[in-house]
Amino acid sequence: MTMALPSILLVLLFALNLPVAFAIAISALSFFFLSDGLPLDIFFQKMVAATESYPLLAVPFFVLAGSLMNAAGITRRLLHLADALVGHLTGALAQACTVLATLLGGLTASSSADAAMLSKLFGPEMLRRGYSAAFAAAITSSAAIITALIPPGIGLIIYGYLADVSVGRLFLAGVVPGLLLAGSLFLTTWWIARRRGYRPSRPHFAGWGEVGRAAKEAIWALLIPVFIILGLRYGIFTATEAGAITVLITLLIGALVYRELSWAKLPGVLRETVLDTSSVMLLICAASAFGFYLAWERLPPAMASWMVGLTRDPQMLLLLINVLLIVLGTAVEGTAALIILTPIFVPVILQFGIDPVQFGIVLVTNLTIAGITPPVGQMMFISCAVLRVPMEVYSVEILPFLGAMTAVLLLITFLPGLSLWLPNLVMGP
Repeated sequence: MTMALPSILLVLLFALNLPVAFAIAISALSFFFLSDGLPLDIFFQKMVAATESYPLLAVPFFVLAGSLMNAAGITRRLLHLADALVGHLTGALAQACTVLATLLGGLTASSSADAAMLSKLFGPEMLRRGYSAAFAAAITSSAAIITALIPPGIGLIIYGYLADVSVGRLFLAGVVPGLLLAGSLFLTTWWIARRRGYRPSRPHFAGWGEVGRAAKEAIWALLIPVFIILGLRYGIFTATEAGAITVLITLLIGALVYRELSWAKLPGVLRETVLDTSSVMLLICAASAFGFYLAWERLPPAMASWMVGLTRDPQMLLLLINVLLIVLGTAVEGTAALIILTPIFVPVILQFGIDPVQFGIVLVTNLTIAGITPPVGQMMFISCAVLRVPMEVYSVEILPFLGAMTAVLLLITFLPGLSLWLPNLVMGP
């Protein structure tokens, strides 16, 4: 009974809408009170020890880089490029939202930050041009998912830390699935916009001349992800060091090239970075203590044995895990689920010979899709709050996008080459 009580308490606290980090920490703490012979000091040691991780330094660096990007005018230039590329298409504003999210994916690192920015940037203008508020909330929250996969997504960094997997390989593995998600959203948006008569924002294609001028303005921003990938490929820096270098490059671009980043903007940028980083790190610290409980009670090996008893087929195992994740994702916030489930599932997939890099992409994709799924999706809450859309209306509007992204999830689940092709090409098998 002692083994099960912390897990039961965790579910109850989630049901009571207690903040996720506190729910995990309280559940872990309950284990130490219920166990005989375990000093309470271990709980605090495990909380603190989680912060002593070199790979996790990438989190504040990439969050800071994303905040600096918005303050430096990089987002506005990328928006101009997106409009030049797709402004002539049916549902142009929604298509530009997906294009911008794809261009930003390698820079902002946070799906929640992307959802907030895209909702504020595109939402009001879409409403003025006759788009429904629910559709605007659905596309802005869905497009934010791309950020989780195109490097450097914070979810990939956390998974790499927990699963002891190369973050550099994970970054590269996310590129193709991220582009596939963008393509699925592009087609879904076109289908809906055509049926509803959402008009283009310009009568014809802007022309390659204007596209070239827009790309020239945004070239420094577009080169940052390329620089990260090349640096990782040739061993110039690690994934963690890439975060610090990205901050430095963004500072130089904003201050010296675009000249829009001033000293007056830095306090707000740093405040946003500290708040976002603190929320992520508090979750990781709480999960470290909860992970000690899982390891002490040998729950990961028990889960592995149970799943091995269900099937010996790796693809069937991945399908079962996906179904389980979809169910859990409707009740548990994505980052919390990632932190709790990674130590449980990684030993299982290793027994089946599944590549942990591919599994990381499947896991992060599945749980990020949960971010737009009622009732606890974080990006759903952000977009609905900005655009004042009731959840029940959003829940209907999001269904086509969920269907399209689920199809991509199944592709990357059963075709591992989609995830592993680029890291094998760049960094070797």
